[in-house]
Amino acid sequence: MSGKRGMGLEQALTAGAERDPEVAAGGVIWLVGWALVCALLGIGVQLFGDAGYHSGFLTLNRLFALLPASLWQWLTLLGDERVALALGLLLSYRHPRVFWTLLCAALVAIAYARGLKPLIDAARPPAVFPLDSFELIGAVHRKQSFPSGHSVTAAVFFGVLIYYAQQTRWRLIFLLLATAAGLSRVAVGVHWPVDVMAGLAGGALAALVGVALARRSLWGIYDPGVHLAFVVLAGFAAIGLFFDDGGYPAAARPLQVLALTALATALAEYVLWPMIRSLWHSRSANES
Repeated sequence: MSGKRGMGLEQALTAGAERDPEVAAGGVIWLVGWALVCALLGIGVQLFGDAGYHSGFLTLNRLFALLPASLWQWLTLLGDERVALALGLLLSYRHPRVFWTLLCAALVAIAYARGLKPLIDAARPPAVFPLDSFELIGAVHRKQSFPSGHSVTAAVFFGVLIYYAQQTRWRLIFLLLATAAGLSRVAVGVHWPVDVMAGLAGGALAALVGVALARRSLWGIYDPGVHLAFVVLAGFAAIGLFFDDGGYPAAARPLQVLALTALATALAEYVLWPMIRSLWHSRSANES
């Protein structure tokens, strides 16, 4: 029975991999262009802003405060690594190539963001300005500002989707969502605009490197054992969303809904439907 299930998953992964192109037309141009624009904006703010590295923060933070705080809490959690894994779980069975690319890109993004943060150790807004001088939503963070890790994660996740998307409108939607997630870090008061631009640019390039790595490591797409190991990892990340709102209580319920949806989808695709198909085939074989 286990052999049949393995073979069934292997066939499903092969079929799923064929749904997405190995090389997506225009994907490289979109990611490189996005990274270039973000990098130029970050450099421009740094060089020509009236406050250097801190330029633009107070203006944007106060402008974003006109929108509901709950909206920014929802958007900022699009850059939470657990949310990215839970969303990846929704794609894993039908789009294993995309799922594997996300994991490969995540490794590059972790090296980029977590390598630079302690090395540069820039002060965050709460360490520079009085807390009552700007809008602060959620926990107070004072260290390791550059680059914005949430922006990197959002750019990696949506950058991979941008690469594989076949329609321009979807690429625009994914780009806007990633940008909104990045800007939310300014809205909640924990990052400078330069941090966000560096995070988005680095995340977009990490997504591109992830695409290249995924193309060279096909075992991560077609090997059922490897695939299931990362599915379980994503499942644990989704479970964590039930118990930790990331410091943004207004997003607790949406996180729980996402976690429940991701886990239920994985259970149905990897356990229930294969069991039903196996029982159906056994019954048909017995009747014949």
